[in-house]
Amino acid sequence: MIKVAIAVTGASGSIYAKVLLEQLLRLKDQVSEVSLVWSANAFTVWQHELGNKDYYQYPFKVWDKNDFMAPFASGSSSYTALIICPCSMGTLGRIAGGISNDLVTRAADVMLKERRKLICVVRETPYNLIHLRNMTTVTEAGGIICPATPSFYSNPKTLEDMAYTVIHRVLQLAGLNAEGYKWGE
Repeated sequence: MIKVAIAVTGASGSIYAKVLLEQLLRLKDQVSEVSLVWSANAFTVWQHELGNKDYYQYPFKVWDKNDFMAPFASGSSSYTALIICPCSMGTLGRIAGGISNDLVTRAADVMLKERRKLICVVRETPYNLIHLRNMTTVTEAGGIICPATPSFYSNPKTLEDMAYTVIHRVLQLAGLNAEGYKWGE
């Protein structure tokens, strides 16, 4: 059983966050606690891209983006992973720069300093040199960059199936046993 924090930023790709949250509900036998933190723009992007306000339906504890009293804002907590999905390049840049100006970036800093899993599902295309250098910095500090780049060898039929090809990898990286296509198995 693991404890995981999920941060949803205002990057495009709300479908990834939706599929991730739905999968965490399915994996409740492997997850003892899920905490959520949303950036201000995450709600706007979700509504624009998905056409609903379903982000309110998930039964996870929600923390204000400025609430540094959240347990995953401290290294003394027992949270195993922070998944930032989708992860904006602004958020990634602040993490790479060591700027802990909100709960998302503070929690990322905690995961890195405690050598726990920080998984950034980055959503941007194309990448500029600053993006690439920030990804390198976060990777060298121990984070995992998992671009929101779907795979197609499982022959996904819907947009959610396509998003799941990324989320399946994210869940595996977080240490969860999620069902999904595995090459050659």
